[in-house]
Amino acid sequence: MITDKSPLTDFLSLNPETILTLAEKALSKKFSGICRPLNSYINRVYELETRDGSGIIIKFYRPTRWKRQALLDEHQFLLELSEAEVPVIPPLKLNNAGTLGSFRNINYALFPKKGGRFVSEYNEEQWLELGRLLARTHAVGALKTPRGRVKIHPRAITAGQLDFLEANNFVPVELAEAFFETGRTLVEEIAPLFDHTESIRIHGDCHFSNIIYRPDESFYLIDFDDFGAGPPVQDLWMLLPDRPNRSLYEIELFMEGYETFRPFPRRSLTLIEPLRAMRYIHFIAWCAHQVMDGGEPPTPDWGSFSYWTTETRDLKEQLTRIKEDVRGE
Repeated sequence: MITDKSPLTDFLSLNPETILTLAEKALSKKFSGICRPLNSYINRVYELETRDGSGIIIKFYRPTRWKRQALLDEHQFLLELSEAEVPVIPPLKLNNAGTLGSFRNINYALFPKKGGRFVSEYNEEQWLELGRLLARTHAVGALKTPRGRVKIHPRAITAGQLDFLEANNFVPVELAEAFFETGRTLVEEIAPLFDHTESIRIHGDCHFSNIIYRPDESFYLIDFDDFGAGPPVQDLWMLLPDRPNRSLYEIELFMEGYETFRPFPRRSLTLIEPLRAMRYIHFIAWCAHQVMDGGEPPTPDWGSFSYWTTETRDLKEQLTRIKEDVRGE
């Protein structure tokens, strides 16, 4: 629950006058009165415009979600990618000589506006291009280790998310035992598969809504909020149109493009179903955090008895699939 003394109070009460003042001071530029809110479940994002007509995006990071070092890791990765001419949208340098501003313990950043469109189905050439794009991203990602980002590993992320859900009594009593037993069994089943897998800086949330296409340019990777250190295959599986065994053609095209720049660890394709299971729990915990922060989850029936019944069933089915596909049971 949010109170007047909550760190979220100032965040939730941001207004156009404050936003425009911060932007003008940060960039030493005059802005018009445009301040359009953009869709964002977690952060507060606004479209601004300088008096010379340049579009600027200002992003205020939700105070309870990321530590400052984690945000600096994200910005550093974006700047390195931009320097290597990988198509991303890096943060602008501010008057404080950095890329991260602060207002009443709210971190914020400004970005140049770049429009584009989403592509929900890719053709052959686009699959090759996506492979090249992600390989170049991973080549840069392999050069350093982030200081403030978690490792994408079941024991590092999923186990903690289950603990959070249990400690805050989100799951109905009648379903709690089945849900948590399934979740923790799943962690123990899949964790060894990650123990000796390459872990580098990756996008982390690479699906079609986080890739925009700019005509006469290329695909651009956007929204690095969930970036971290993890297996490169994490940036492939959410792009696939179906389960791996029904997406072999797309995988091969992606691989062909990817291996133009770096080898792809093909054995890591066995991690796709475990990563999908982790995603199930990640999304449930993400919604729970939204509710705790006083927000609305994107799923209307989230938290209902039928919701938890469905999630428990889906986790059990995914655990069975993993045993069959990965372990040959």
